[in-house]
Amino acid sequence: MRFRARILDTACLNHFTRVGSMIAKLAKICTLRISPDKLNFILSDKLASGGVSMWCELEQENFFSEFQMEGVSAENNEIYLELTSENLSRALKTAQNAKALKIKLTNKHFPCLTISVELQLSMSNSSRTVTHDIPVKIIPRKLWKDLQEPSIPDSDVSIYLPVLKTMKSVVEKMKNISNHLIIEANLNGELNLKIETELVCVTTHFKDLGNPPEASANASQDRHPEEMTEVHVDIKKLLQFLAGQQVNPTKALCNIVANRLVHFDLLHEDVSLQYFIPALS
Repeated sequence: MRFRARILDTACLNHFTRVGSMIAKLAKICTLRISPDKLNFILSDKLASGGVSMWCELEQENFFSEFQMEGVSAENNEIYLELTSENLSRALKTAQNAKALKIKLTNKHFPCLTISVELQLSMSNSSRTVTHDIPVKIIPRKLWKDLQEPSIPDSDVSIYLPVLKTMKSVVEKMKNISNHLIIEANLNGELNLKIETELVCVTTHFKDLGNPPEASANASQDRHPEEMTEVHVDIKKLLQFLAGQQVNPTKALCNIVANRLVHFDLLHEDVSLQYFIPALS
């Protein structure tokens, strides 16, 4: 197995750094999948047992000036590495506005993802290189089946999300009242965040958000556009997802499978993120 890549463009480097920071906020431990044309950051807690799942995808040609990899075999030309997200994020933060960044799979008594950052010294034409060795665990082929792109169930309602910063500030306030929250939406572009306790009921309404054209087309003919579909979720898991978003995405969708799960589908420039939160039983 071999992997080495290089980023020379400052904008790509800073964007990759933001991705690393987002992943660190969403998952403590994650899997990095390396294939010839893509990088994926994967979190695959079992939804059935209450864990969240994440699938983040980057097209390597949109980030890297050089990209070389050889997988486990010609038939299985992929590499799966388990790593601590914060270690990657911390290493990438030293690369902001650097001249170049190199990533290489190495073996220094144990497998590492070695990140070399070439920094330009402001007072001279010279540069210096900072190297980070991030310990990784190579995931054997027999376990790959549990780390594939999640299948997306048919949703009952699909709706565009409001500005995520606004949504985050609302959920942060609600967290002080309850540990769980109801997300409900309809095909009339309305989304509600709701908390119900024995003492209080609080609802925040978002209107005129819009629904994707295919959502309305695929909806059951029996469903009235104003009929709400809801899912109860752990408020901390929702807040963790919202806190991970550094910038407002170019596309942000919320897909609700009634009383089963909520699926967030986001596009940040060249990075797509799918995030699944199961319903509370």
